[in-house]
Amino acid sequence: MRDFQRPGRSPVLATNGICATSHPLAAKVAVDVLQAGGNALDAALAGAVLLGICEPQMTGIGGDCFALIKLPGQEDVIGFNGSGRAPAALSADALRARGLTEMPLHGVDAVTLPGAMDAFCRLNADHGRLSLAEVLAPAIHYAEEGVPVAPRVARDWAEDASVLQGDARRFYLLDGQAPRVGQIFRAPGQAEVLRRVARAGRAGFYEGEVAEDLVASLRALGGCHSLDDLASTQGSYTAPIATTYRGVDLLEHPPNGQGATALLMLKILSHFDLASLDPFGAPRAHLEAEAAKLAYDARNRFIADRAARLDHMLSDQTAAQLAALIDPRRAMDNPTRLSEAVHKDTVYITVVDRDRMAVSLIYSIFWGFGSGLASARFGINFQNRGAGFTLQPGHPNEAGGGKRPMHTIIPGMLAEGGRVTMPFGVMGGAYQPCGHARFVTNLRDFGLDPQAAIDAPRCFTTVEGLRIERGYAPETVAALADLGHQVLEADEPIGGAQAIHMHDTGVLEGASDPRKDGCALGY
Repeated sequence: MRDFQRPGRSPVLATNGICATSHPLAAKVAVDVLQAGGNALDAALAGAVLLGICEPQMTGIGGDCFALIKLPGQEDVIGFNGSGRAPAALSADALRARGLTEMPLHGVDAVTLPGAMDAFCRLNADHGRLSLAEVLAPAIHYAEEGVPVAPRVARDWAEDASVLQGDARRFYLLDGQAPRVGQIFRAPGQAEVLRRVARAGRAGFYEGEVAEDLVASLRALGGCHSLDDLASTQGSYTAPIATTYRGVDLLEHPPNGQGATALLMLKILSHFDLASLDPFGAPRAHLEAEAAKLAYDARNRFIADRAARLDHMLSDQTAAQLAALIDPRRAMDNPTRLSEAVHKDTVYITVVDRDRMAVSLIYSIFWGFGSGLASARFGINFQNRGAGFTLQPGHPNEAGGGKRPMHTIIPGMLAEGGRVTMPFGVMGGAYQPCGHARFVTNLRDFGLDPQAAIDAPRCFTTVEGLRIERGYAPETVAALADLGHQVLEADEPIGGAQAIHMHDTGVLEGASDPRKDGCALGY
């Protein structure tokens, strides 16, 4: 139970439908769509496209998406991979010949083809109740009329603005500066693109003048992208992967997303009695950090467009062997060396409707403002997902023409006793698998409700050290340092989460992360 004498959020309770997402306008639009007769997919798509206007540093129609969907009247979950591919002419050899040893983080070499719009069109056609024009109408309105910049968005915008180059500065800065809180951001070029998609479907984006703007802009920047690359961009349905932890099933999207990392991390943690520990004490944070080191090392070895050794990564034996490497009294220095013998910025929206269709959708351009580039005519911001490739020769995730890179964005769902109970997601780039594992252990080991599980302080181990939010007590921070962790105060909130608990009583319980500007809304 929440302490009502302290700052915090109550969960949102409703019976007909709920949306939880990172911006209140998107949540409101999603509920409006539900009340207008749309289903959860219609509402999620309407809210997601609008998020690209409300939070353009995080996402946009130049990006990718993944989704998990529970259809009404059944408990099976389907996945959809809406991630684009590298241009056919991309060559790791050519990049190495230029002296590169790793993929550039920004610039045209990092730009993969945008897959989200194809996914939105396909999902709307296959599972939506409203027309595409009705779904896109709210985003068209706000792109034209403008959105007041929210506080967290303004903070991130100012931090990320330095990556903007060329035409992107014209579209995403106001008088050469990042907009301040309350200033109005408009994207009339994107409104025109969305009007064309509303009329012509995916052809309005992947063919004709919009496609020509995208490709001509990339070619002018030195890219090898072609109209054929864009026209052939097509998503696909997938089957979720899963593991069981303390009686609850965690469902994740399969590779090229990194959801398998969250499954492995939970399997490692299942070898420890987390429930006996202080949920916000050093021993729990230490075990989580060590499990993350090992699970992420496996991710870096195996996750790719075709993860050939996924069965090995997710085997019980692998998890047990990795768990045995963890010393509860000391932080490991080099997880890659220890595990050798065993292995030989984003938005999220979730919606549930009155028929209990549930959508878990994540949508991103990767880093803040993606590649830092935009198309010259319509101002579509290009993602930098190609930075997810490696230039290591022979690696399954080596950059190559027509390949999808390893993706950080992962939608999640929980099920119990054969019934889907909770669509959820955690934003935050590489943090996401750790965030999924922490959310699940907060629920199952420590009995927190979804809002409390989201509110709770976070830490995340990185190459630089163990980043810790200010919510941890000073004595916990000191104890982690004594265990050998290089402790760093987090320079920004770690991640952001949204969830909807589908109670067996018929009540829906929405939870939304206070680290973002958004909320849960229901009716």
